[in-house]
Amino acid sequence: MSLLQAESVVAGYEPGLPIVRGASLSVSAGEIVAVLGPNGAGKSTLVKALAGLVPVTSGAVRLAGSDLTTIPAHKRLAAGLAFTPQTENVFAAMSVADNLRLAADVLPAALRRARIEAMYAAFPDLARQRGLLAGRLSGGQRQMLAIARALIVAPKALLLDEPSAGLSPKFVEDVFARLAEIARGGVAIVLVEQNTRAALALAHRAYVLVQGRNRYEGDAKQLAAQGDLGALFLGQAA
Repeated sequence: MSLLQAESVVAGYEPGLPIVRGASLSVSAGEIVAVLGPNGAGKSTLVKALAGLVPVTSGAVRLAGSDLTTIPAHKRLAAGLAFTPQTENVFAAMSVADNLRLAADVLPAALRRARIEAMYAAFPDLARQRGLLAGRLSGGQRQMLAIARALIVAPKALLLDEPSAGLSPKFVEDVFARLAEIARGGVAIVLVEQNTRAALALAHRAYVLVQGRNRYEGDAKQLAAQGDLGALFLGQAA
């Protein structure tokens, strides 16, 4: 059963100029879904629309059966939908510990310490570097901190926009291994990625967007086995 659903979503930054033109997706608890496609396909706009950061002018966004389409981003977070953007996803001039404390401020005071300690247990590198400024972390560690900040509220679903951007292959492997662990804990994950092969190796299912519309939906491993993904991404495949 789907936990998070986007149904025929039309969304964009300017009225009358949609970037997403009727895209749909669904993801179940514990499932990783990759959203792929060429540059300008509307991938990042779609996940930002799901997160409440881009207006949805048509269609619907639902989480655990509740309609989130018109509610603001902070209330979507409270409902259990977390988002990690590609850039500016941590406060570089603040320590790791202060980044987590700030993220935990949305929780009831009685829960904050336990949730921060849970993130240190889940991300040992962050525990070791808790006093370090986030801006001094490696790329992979910084991405781990961004993910920990999103997970601190124990969301039902996690949206990630290009988590591998700028990372070395080793750090991509580390980050994606951690995402697999998070999914095994029951969190639904939607992953926008340009690193197509790595995303398909991680994901259970995939959607390919072309010009803001669904071009392909199906098993990630079957898509990875296709010879010419470029043709599919350019909308040339059947």
